[in-house]
Amino acid sequence: MPTNPAKDPNEYFIDAENAAEMARLLYQDHLTTQGMGGTIPERTDFSTIHGVLDIGCGPGGWVHDVAYEHPKIQITGIDISRTMVEYAHTHAFVQGLNNAHFRVMDATKPLDFPDGSFDIVNTRFIFSFMLPTTWPALMDECVRITRPGGIIRLTESEWYLTNSLGHETLHGMMALALKKAGKGYSPDGRNVGITPMLGQFLQQAKCQHIQHMAHMLDYSAGTEAWSTFYQNTMAFFQLVKPFILSMKVTTDEEFESLYNLMLAEIQLDSFRGISFVLTMWGERPAS
Repeated sequence: MPTNPAKDPNEYFIDAENAAEMARLLYQDHLTTQGMGGTIPERTDFSTIHGVLDIGCGPGGWVHDVAYEHPKIQITGIDISRTMVEYAHTHAFVQGLNNAHFRVMDATKPLDFPDGSFDIVNTRFIFSFMLPTTWPALMDECVRITRPGGIIRLTESEWYLTNSLGHETLHGMMALALKKAGKGYSPDGRNVGITPMLGQFLQQAKCQHIQHMAHMLDYSAGTEAWSTFYQNTMAFFQLVKPFILSMKVTTDEEFESLYNLMLAEIQLDSFRGISFVLTMWGERPAS
């Protein structure tokens, strides 16, 4: 049992209305899509795709990219944060993306869409506001709103693996804090543990023809992605600091020392950092 369960299933460990978090998510969206080789890199034929839903869309980075790449597809993003949704809507309007739509909606509650509304239902990095107990209900909703033969697509990551002592120590503290809050899937809290669960989520939802695609993203010194990784990491650990401290896995003094060490190590020419991203998808049964 978690030692300090989240008070609310939709509780995110960062303030969902925080402007700095919105900027960080835009960095993350760009990094991930570029590193994966596209928005939906496993698919080449979109002739039968007319409607797509992105659950937990944040400021809409993935939705905007899909809408730009496929102007004939209607794509909707939902998020619990009104700030994120308003930004996403404004960006789409300014860019003339008339096929991109956004709504404020809580993914841990029944989704306000008719049965069979979408050809693809997508999630990307949503474990942070989900609990093990809320995934089954969300998957049931995904099945309900996906047309028969449509695709349910899940993407998650175990975050980063680096040669920075500061980063690895802070990463371990974050994983342990998630475990203590009832959000982790690792049995011992040494990592996030979400990626091994994706196949089970799809199997329990009775999806068919389950497939997967894995990606390795390189953020090492000298790579094109390094600068964005540095900005993302610098913001992320400051944003999650209150959560880590609230779980009592470190002290303020130790955190600051490790944070400064991490930033110094990431700026070394010898810095190496990668992440593994896993996408799994399956078809909704015909009946």
